Amino acid sequence: MTACSPSGVGVRRYRDLVAPSELLNLAEAHRVAALGALDASTQTSLGQFFTPAAAAMLIASLPRLPLTGSVRILDPGAGSGMLSAALVARVLEERSDLSVHIVAVECDESVLPHLRATLNACVSAGRGRITAEVVEADFILSATGLDAVDALTSGFELVVQNPPYGKLGTTNPHRQAVRRAGLDAPNLYAAFLALSVAALRPGGQLVAITPRSFFNGPYFGAFRSYMLDHLALDRIHVFESRSTVFADTGVLQENVIFSGTLDGGRANVTLSISTGHNDEVTTREVPYAEVVHPGDPHRFIRLATDAEDTAIAELMLALPCSLRDLGIEVSTGRVVDFRSRSALHADDPGSAYPLIYPGNLRGGGVEWPRSIRKAQFFAPTETKDHGLLLPEGWYTVVKRFTAKEERRRIVGSVWSPVEHPGPVAFENHLNVFHIKGEGLDASIARGLAVWLNSSIVDRFFRTFSGHTQVNATDLRTLRFPTLESLRQLGEQATPSEQADIDALVSVVSKVAA
Repeated sequence: MTACSPSGVGVRRYRDLVAPSELLNLAEAHRVAALGALDASTQTSLGQFFTPAAAAMLIASLPRLPLTGSVRILDPGAGSGMLSAALVARVLEERSDLSVHIVAVECDESVLPHLRATLNACVSAGRGRITAEVVEADFILSATGLDAVDALTSGFELVVQNPPYGKLGTTNPHRQAVRRAGLDAPNLYAAFLALSVAALRPGGQLVAITPRSFFNGPYFGAFRSYMLDHLALDRIHVFESRSTVFADTGVLQENVIFSGTLDGGRANVTLSISTGHNDEVTTREVPYAEVVHPGDPHRFIRLATDAEDTAIAELMLALPCSLRDLGIEVSTGRVVDFRSRSALHADDPGSAYPLIYPGNLRGGGVEWPRSIRKAQFFAPTETKDHGLLLPEGWYTVVKRFTAKEERRRIVGSVWSPVEHPGPVAFENHLNVFHIKGEGLDASIARGLAVWLNSSIVDRFFRTFSGHTQVNATDLRTLRFPTLESLRQLGEQATPSEQADIDALVSVVSKVAA
């Protein structure tokens, strides 16, 4: 993100009055024009993905609006102003006695003319009920530390946003600025959200469209705890399609829209789902504890979007065992290939061990060696490399990343010491189930793979994970049947068809629960 010096700019009315019915059409025209003018490299560095009109209308429908009085709205990273325009259009249609003041923050000089033009149209359409100002600034730096602009840090009844995306390294000045404010955020959008929560007045609302990635995993743990401590979730909307929301920007992302209230009540949450932003919306209300489980130390946000999801969640959570109860551990593979280049070989140098990558996992087993674009042999030459090997044994192995076209998020396989005796090395893009760094009982290893490959586990996993990454932390949060039940699964012929896997697991899960 490029730092900009903050400057507030008032917004004037159009010379010709804008009809409220034409406001969104004008805003969409400015969005398309702004998008077309963006430099591709600048767009990537700033994480800019402008909100289409249909998505903006859905976002604008979420906040609770008072019938009378005034509302002060913050739109950080405002882009071309589409979200502000959608909110104004709703106010003009539904709240004849409500006035609005918008503070729109934007850093990109190429976008600012389009933002001002959109807000000019909002002011004109409001006939005196809408006022607006543009703040040309880097929102993160302007909401923190010595560069903080008081007008951006508190007192808003509503924050609405489509924040920029992009990772923030530990030495990034924006992440350091957020940390100085007593928060932490590993991503631009998380930093925007955290600072937006801080900008709300008591009872204020936050409405945002973001990636779903912060719902689970250790990467967003500190941010997730901060947000859930201060913000009570009111509504979460999920898009089934990864491609339709920002279709004209080329983004393939699992996006959610959510709203929350600062220090609000935590009785119920409204969950909704649609394929894209123009499609029919299915809605249900669930207890808050089904979305953020009170006993979950990781504070995952879980979405059971229909009755079947709820039934599966209840079944899974009723299972008797955690991995710790079973005495089983799961860790990422020890070999980070670029750190052990001298030990990696395409052909056996004569004293090497198997090196297993995700590409070796096939049909519930491990095919090694295999003709893939990865080294297949690990020959330790340094003391540190010897510590990367696991001893001979049975191991259940799960990919850390699955392809979008794979039918399951969790893909488990079994490493067999009968087929491949001796030590083995697992690459870092795998999760490995073991007992204190050694192998599992053969039946347990097989049964664990069958269990993890079931549709029940896959669907439950999808209630809290919206991306294709499977972290070891995610696997540790799952519930499991007893060791005896897993052993029974493993002692049967290992099924290859999904229907056969699900039939076996269905019997075991009902008995175990």
